[in-house]
Parts: sequence; C-alpha cells; structure tokens
Amino acid sequence: MPAWADFQAGMDANDREDYATALREWLPLGEQGNAIAQYNLGVLYRKGRGMPQDDVQARKWYDKAAAQGHAKAQYNLGTLYFNGEGAPKDYQQALRWFRLAADQGEAIAQTKIAIMYEDGHGVPHDLVEAYKWYSLAITSGDKPATLLRNLITDKMTPAQIAKAQKLAQEWKPKTQSAPR
Repeated sequence: MPAWADFQAGMDANDREDYATALREWLPLGEQGNAIAQYNLGVLYRKGRGMPQDDVQARKWYDKAAAQGHAKAQYNLGTLYFNGEGAPKDYQQALRWFRLAADQGEAIAQTKIAIMYEDGHGVPHDLVEAYKWYSLAITSGDKPATLLRNLITDKMTPAQIAKAQKLAQEWKPKTQSAPR
C-alpha cells in the first residue's frame, strides 16, 4: 500500500503542477521498476516539468517502462527514435517500438506506422500498408487518421484500396515475448 500511496501522491502533485514533488514521489518507484512511474518520469523529463527538458533522461525512463510492455512508453520511445531526440534518429528502432505499442491497440502508434509507410521512412514506400495502418488507427480511435487515409486514396487504385481493406480486416497483433 505505501508504494501506491507514493504513486498517488505523485499523481496529485502532478495534477497541481507541483512537478518537483511528483518527481520526488515517482523517482524511487521508477528505480524499483514500477513501469507507470517510469513512464511518468519520462513525461516529466520530456516536457521539462520540474527540471530542465532532457530527452536523454526521457528516453532512459521510457525505455525502462517500454521494456515492461507499457504501450504509451513504447510509443513515446518510438517517437524519440523517429525524431532523433535523446538518441540518434533510428527508423528501425522507431518502427520496433511503434509496432509493440500498435499491437496493444495504441492508435497513435498505428498512425505513425502508416506515416512511415506513406513516406518510406525506414520501410519501403507502400500505400497499401499505409492505408491498412491508417484503417487500424481509425478503428482504434485516432481521429486524424481518417483525414490522412482519405488523402492517400487519390493516389491508389481501387484494387490497392480493396487489398488494404482486406489486410486491415485480417490483421492480428503479433504475439510478443518480452520486448527485451
């Protein structure tokens, strides 16, 4: 119960924008391996709340939480790799982490994978795959994915759209062992 109380004290402090207290409450929990605390520490460092903004520290904490299967941490870690923030730009690592988050239904990660296929970042340029991933993101609740998917349909043949729709319907998350 004390760990939960400390975590909740961190949440309450965060809600009051008392980030120094949130950091003080979450840091011991994160060091003890609490994935949610680790994710929240990543957010504090990423946004510079209660300390100078530091993408290297954000990546460290997101990495710890992501390795435990925390979907939002996986997405955020993928974003850091995609943008080259806190680490060199690495589209393969970005795709790896986005895929792990996408497999848990993280809609924004599904949209990011679609964008990677649409633009050919780290993967072959493939509008069928992009359409499929946008469709999955829409199903998972990402509203901007609808507009993004509609924008690529003008570049696709009816056969490509039908293939992408079929792939989206047949898609199943990859079963993963521990990420590391």
